[in-house]
Amino acid sequence: MTQEAIARQLRSTVKKEGILELSLARVPIPEPKPDEVVVRIDATPINPSDLGLMLAGADISAAKVSGSPADPVVTAPIPPAALRTLASRIDQPLPVGNEAAGAVVHAGSSDEARALLGKTVAILGGAMYAQFRTIKVSQCLVLPPDTTAAEGASCFVNPLTALSMVEVMRREGHKALVHTAAASNLGQMLNKICLKDGVSLISIVRNAEQASILKKDGAKIVLDSSSPRFMPELIEAVSATEATLAFDAIGGGMTASNILTAMEAAAAARLTAYSRYGSSTFKQVYIYGMLDTSKTELTRSYGLSWSVSGWLLTPFLQKIGMADVNRLRQRVVSELTTTFASHYTKEISLRDVATVEVARAYNRRATGEKFLIVPTL
Repeated sequence: MTQEAIARQLRSTVKKEGILELSLARVPIPEPKPDEVVVRIDATPINPSDLGLMLAGADISAAKVSGSPADPVVTAPIPPAALRTLASRIDQPLPVGNEAAGAVVHAGSSDEARALLGKTVAILGGAMYAQFRTIKVSQCLVLPPDTTAAEGASCFVNPLTALSMVEVMRREGHKALVHTAAASNLGQMLNKICLKDGVSLISIVRNAEQASILKKDGAKIVLDSSSPRFMPELIEAVSATEATLAFDAIGGGMTASNILTAMEAAAAARLTAYSRYGSSTFKQVYIYGMLDTSKTELTRSYGLSWSVSGWLLTPFLQKIGMADVNRLRQRVVSELTTTFASHYTKEISLRDVATVEVARAYNRRATGEKFLIVPTL
């Protein structure tokens, strides 16, 4: 493989006219430096965290396709409110995709790089929606023998996020967790972690069908937010577990506020004397997703000892340091086909990603639906 080798790569461009453009570019495959390898991408998932960069808040219901069957181009209008936040990426064709897995087909001159030749590795580092990716050895995770690329493609974002939620709970001194949109792939992983580690978890889902998914996996506390008894049940669950930490994937609406209200009700019930400032129990909600893109509404009925803030995986991993990151990564590898197994509803090609019908499907972000891009298709 030389610098002249060319591969296909998905690019997302925001045009100054307020149009999103998804297209397949032909890009050179960089020759690896001594500490780098070239990975043939055999599988790469579409995670909710990928969609923000890829779709840029565009109205996919109004998307159109042009170009040719071999080189499709999807365009969609971006609402003015979303466009205002995208000024720094106007007219820049950006590569997409956080994580992937595949075979190492070329290596740099270092012993560490050459040791990876022929191995199947999981990789994290962006620009994964492509046929090949040149990447540093330190960003590769060697998968166990007989592990397929599909099994290893999602072993970074969701597994490390779920593990980090428990890590945050312990480091910040909380006793239990609340998690929303909990029937997702990530939510199922978190449930398995908590069951295995003896952590109390309150899983909030949006309908009875989603609740059954978690209950089949042994989840102990699953609450349906569409139930008329949701708030009394949430207060009861929080009282029983003394949960004071929540991770919210929904973001918009009253979800965070309702969780804080339940936490305060549980804490207030334990007070021995009245305080006009509410309980002194600190309550934390981290918003880490935007399944609901409407405004976050807070009805402040939960005293003054609380916080709502954003949370991202990468800054947290940087904060805890490589020793602890490697500890979490090794747990993922050891439980890859059990605790951290991902399930995909559809495999699609790179070309499929840039088609209107498929874009509308993966943009639904429906619980239970997960798309896997297989560039070799």
